[in-house]
Amino acid sequence: MDRHRSSVNVLPVYDLTPFTLIDYPGRPACIVWFSGCNMRCRYCHNPQIVRGNGRFNTAYVLDFLKKRQGLLEGVVLSGGEALVYGELIDFVAQIKTMEYPIKLDTNGLYPEKIMLLHKQGYLDFIALDYKAPPQKFRHVTQTVKYDSFSRTLDYLCKMMPGVFEVRTTVHTDLLNEEDLNAIINDLEHRSFTGIYTIQNFTESDGRATLDHMLPQTRIINKNLLNTPRNYRVIFRNF
Repeated sequence: MDRHRSSVNVLPVYDLTPFTLIDYPGRPACIVWFSGCNMRCRYCHNPQIVRGNGRFNTAYVLDFLKKRQGLLEGVVLSGGEALVYGELIDFVAQIKTMEYPIKLDTNGLYPEKIMLLHKQGYLDFIALDYKAPPQKFRHVTQTVKYDSFSRTLDYLCKMMPGVFEVRTTVHTDLLNEEDLNAIINDLEHRSFTGIYTIQNFTESDGRATLDHMLPQTRIINKNLLNTPRNYRVIFRNF
């Protein structure tokens, strides 16, 4: 058996969305949802993915992608956090043999893996979650690895300008306008030039969040947010 194919079979895939026109800008794509995550974001509305096991392995995904060649124009790797798994690199290499562009959704806590994937030419687009400014990072994510995220952001601003976006999900029990302005100013300071998306927290079909958070009592006041000079801010779910 091919070594690469056998190694990627161990990756736990929670689900496969066969078609999306939203998640990969400008491309009809599929989404591969990986189980497991190295964060425990309190507002997360996918605890079943974060805490769950794989429903099937990536051999199924590779077979699916072979059958969709010429129909799909991209593959989104999401989760959870796909970069938790070292075998992901072999999996991405297999996808690339089919000439699919790849978008990675990531929390940025694995800068070395992102650098390696980029240097191999495996990443075509990245959506980076900027969960919170440093002073709130542990409170929101229940991790203390802001420095790892910061290294990833610096690398992407320098090496992948224009082919990555940044996004923040806002639950106003966790983040306020001052926190968002800290992020906006930090992105400006790092010479970010892409799109920064601020996503309003929305309840997902009545499912509990990871930390069983209550609905927001208010929504962010967009008029109190700074306007950056070198990149564009867009708002989603407001």
